[in-house]
Amino acid sequence: MTDAMTDAVIETAPVRADEEQDWPRLAEYLEAHLPDARPPMHVQQFPGGSANLTFLVWFEGAGGQRAEYVVRRPPLGPVAPGAHDMVREHKVLSRLYRSYPKAPRCLLLCEDESVIGAKFIVSERRSGVVIRDRFPRQMSEHDDVATRTSFAVVDAMAELHNVDPVAVDLADLGKPDGFVQRQVAGWYQRWQLAKHQDLPEVEEIHQRLQSSLPAPQRVSILHNDFKLDNCQFAADDSNRVISVFDWDMATLGDPLVDLGTLLGYWPEPGDPEPRATRAEGASGEFPSRAELTARYQAVSGLNTDAIWWYEAFALWKTAVVLQQMYIRFIRGQTRDERFAALPERIPVLLDQGLSLIDKSS
Repeated sequence: MTDAMTDAVIETAPVRADEEQDWPRLAEYLEAHLPDARPPMHVQQFPGGSANLTFLVWFEGAGGQRAEYVVRRPPLGPVAPGAHDMVREHKVLSRLYRSYPKAPRCLLLCEDESVIGAKFIVSERRSGVVIRDRFPRQMSEHDDVATRTSFAVVDAMAELHNVDPVAVDLADLGKPDGFVQRQVAGWYQRWQLAKHQDLPEVEEIHQRLQSSLPAPQRVSILHNDFKLDNCQFAADDSNRVISVFDWDMATLGDPLVDLGTLLGYWPEPGDPEPRATRAEGASGEFPSRAELTARYQAVSGLNTDAIWWYEAFALWKTAVVLQQMYIRFIRGQTRDERFAALPERIPVLLDQGLSLIDKSS
């Protein structure tokens, strides 16, 4: 049921051969649950992500109006405990949009794994620009677009952290007491499940993070993977994030964890390769990590003196995530060749994390 890309479909591609789903079963399910889902169904894949599988499906719709939806499911093969949680993502996105319009509204949760082999969600389709390897032409023509988009991401994060979880019926999304401690323990456990060799740096960072846990200043809704390419912009407005994607790890906890995640992904001149990559083709200069931190502090009102801990945690956590993806590749659970080079980044991230901890001592 796949179809060639049309001019109306952006940032999509044909479905990768090893990630095809049972499209007839999916079409039958969606036609039974969505009033505008009128056959035939067409499918494309959003190829930018490297974990969950995300597809654009569209139908002719009522009155001949095209009806588009986003279908999202966990990756193929075994997944780490608590990861790729479609039930959690549905819970967040079926409520959060009321106070945080940047969150796409989730329309359906399917827990019947016989449909496509896993739980999945269906959400509204948002159109706009996602910046990945390169700024698209519409964005690169803006003045100082590097600074504008960077600060827009920080502002969108601070806006999320200012949402009252009670007001959006998400006060039970997580257990904020002891959140940071559980994060350190949980990601260490994930490392143990995914490793194919021992790395002493993983153990050292784990021990040093445990011995210097920061005290949270606030309980906020966390995205848990807030970064530039999880944000979407209007093509004609580089100052504002219009959508934030990938909410399957959202929870309640210390908001500085989100800021640390963004800093961990944020490269600067002089960083070792390959700590992180930056989208090319932007006018102006990207802010430094210190400038992003200052912007966040000004908008959120939170103290960021201990941000070194959160950035070090983020680097260590990202190393674990890369190992999780790589182990799927070497076990033959995915044939995505992008995963083959992931081990090159892991020692760099660990070294950078240790460096931050050393400087704070």
